[in-house]
Amino acid sequence: MSVDFYDLDALLTEEERLTRDSVRAFVNEKLMPSISKHYEDGTFPTELIREFGALGVLGANLHGYGCAGMGDIAYGLVMRELERCDSGIRSFCSVQGALVMYPIYAFGSEEQKNTWLPRLATGEAVGCFGLTEPDYGSNPGGMLTRAERTPKGFKLNGTKRWITNGNLADVAVIWAKLDGVVRGFVVDTKTPGFTAQKIERKFSLRASVTSELILEDVEVPESALMPGVEGLKGPLSCLTQARYGIAWGAIGAAEACFECAVDYAKSRKQFSRPIAGYQLVQAKFADMLTEITKAQLVVWRLGKLKEAKKMKPAQVSLAKRNNVHMALETARKCRDILGGNGITYEYPISRHLLNLETVITYEGTHDIHTLVLGHEVTGIAAYDAGPVSTRD
Repeated sequence: MSVDFYDLDALLTEEERLTRDSVRAFVNEKLMPSISKHYEDGTFPTELIREFGALGVLGANLHGYGCAGMGDIAYGLVMRELERCDSGIRSFCSVQGALVMYPIYAFGSEEQKNTWLPRLATGEAVGCFGLTEPDYGSNPGGMLTRAERTPKGFKLNGTKRWITNGNLADVAVIWAKLDGVVRGFVVDTKTPGFTAQKIERKFSLRASVTSELILEDVEVPESALMPGVEGLKGPLSCLTQARYGIAWGAIGAAEACFECAVDYAKSRKQFSRPIAGYQLVQAKFADMLTEITKAQLVVWRLGKLKEAKKMKPAQVSLAKRNNVHMALETARKCRDILGGNGITYEYPISRHLLNLETVITYEGTHDIHTLVLGHEVTGIAAYDAGPVSTRD
């Protein structure tokens, strides 16, 4: 069944529906048949990166430089369809677009834009975003990575951890303190001293590449510095873009679990009748349907605010916090409905559940977004520094 209880489809434009349907068809044909195996093996389908580019989902809501120029609601629908497959797939595209292409687009020089954006849009190049460090996640202002001036440019030293796409990346957006101020650098990963080490043995996001970046006297030219921003405003604004996509994407994971559980409950019989006919099971479905519908309404309205350029970071925090928590609780309820079968690779539910355990942590933990909203309501900050991600 399609989870659209309030006929939100009627609120979409024809172009938005066509975009959603084309991405769903691509996911069903190219990704669904192999995603469980990729998750089990801990691999990412690198052979599809160029096809993501051809589909227009890399930097989809950016304009020019070969980008698709989608509206923000169309972009959100894309993220939902990708995460309906797997959070790792959405993470790849989300990082490429919101955390790599967006800062270059918003803060980079024309040289940086022309060098990297067209290649990133087609998938010819892959990027990563280096903010989080081993000891600094929710408090990025404490970062230890440093940039120092040299006669030819800058020298970077530091370590970044939990970096999506790190071992795949041709370019890295690295945030470092220069003279005590956070600045962004566009770094070619082939630069001597730049090392990416893949993080192995993960329970979650196994179909995604997660890395640690080590920068040891990485010398970059003056042209590597992004001129358009100083301070934490730069990385925070990137994270706002990424969280917007996550708020949409989490709904896709929830819908996939819900649809699987409904189909299963209709066919699974206990005590001579389908378990879908029992009150306790129906109560779970009623709760999940309600929460999914509320989440859909939240992101649709958020998308309208974003397109009108009225979206506030705290509104994104509300959507990310609510929708990912909703998706995780939905996955848990659906796993319960499937019983023992819910933990097998035959069904997608535990894969989504474990992925969502990461999604509720990265791009700002559930608790950090709680404090963001508390700050918004009371005007009193309960944290010492600006809230951001515990993982990129």
